Amino acid sequence: MNGDIHLSAKRPLVSIAIPVLNEAGNLDALYARLVALGERMADRCDLEFVFTDNHSDDQTWSMLTRLAERDPRIRALRFSRNFGFQSSILANYLHARGDAVLQIDADLQDPPEMLEEFFALWQQGYHVVYGIRRKRREGMLMNLIRKCGYWVIDRVSEHPIPRDAGDFRLVDRAVIEAIAKSRTSNPYLRGMIAGMGFNQTGIAYDRDARTVGESKFNVMRLMRLGLTAVFNHSTVPAAHGFIPGSGYPLGLPGGIGLLRHPPPAAA
Repeated sequence: MNGDIHLSAKRPLVSIAIPVLNEAGNLDALYARLVALGERMADRCDLEFVFTDNHSDDQTWSMLTRLAERDPRIRALRFSRNFGFQSSILANYLHARGDAVLQIDADLQDPPEMLEEFFALWQQGYHVVYGIRRKRREGMLMNLIRKCGYWVIDRVSEHPIPRDAGDFRLVDRAVIEAIAKSRTSNPYLRGMIAGMGFNQTGIAYDRDARTVGESKFNVMRLMRLGLTAVFNHSTVPAAHGFIPGSGYPLGLPGGIGLLRHPPPAAA
């Protein structure tokens, strides 16, 4: 049935959304933990796993295709080229079918098992539950750059963005629908979500070290993400005569191409 999920009338569906780029070395371990998580939470919710492959050049896509063929909970999308991390997150949000969506990274630095805590708070009425990193296991230079970047973003943003909180979060379907109605040509999703005004809370956790592969966030990409945050969530650029592109309905970047597995059902 092209991966359709038979849902219980009583249990909500939670989508676990995972952007990937050259993560073949992590997929087996990630999938094993997702399966175990699904078994542990089977009395509370159903799960689906939505992957967006940002045009990997290793075995990531072929591995996702094989996993999707044997597990109907898996849905995989592949970009026609690398459109960037934020676009991967956005694509997952817009293709997820869950009543709530958990965003995690494939490198397992953010433990998927925290869904149990996020889910409990979501059931209490929170629309956004995000992880707050107690510490990051990375070099001093990268850590300093991140701290400086957060400080600058806080100073120029029109609304506060949670400090030491990345994209590891659970969001309600109402948040996804609000994102889909927004207009921006280059979204900075953590800032966008922080400024939407929904009921939000954070949980502190210790972020694990990456054990396989290399981080996709080097200094230049962090700087580019910081500029995106400044231009999209501050009045400072406009006040100084710089206004980024006119934007178009938020969906996916112009000209994006997607492959899907399983393929869409025939009309």
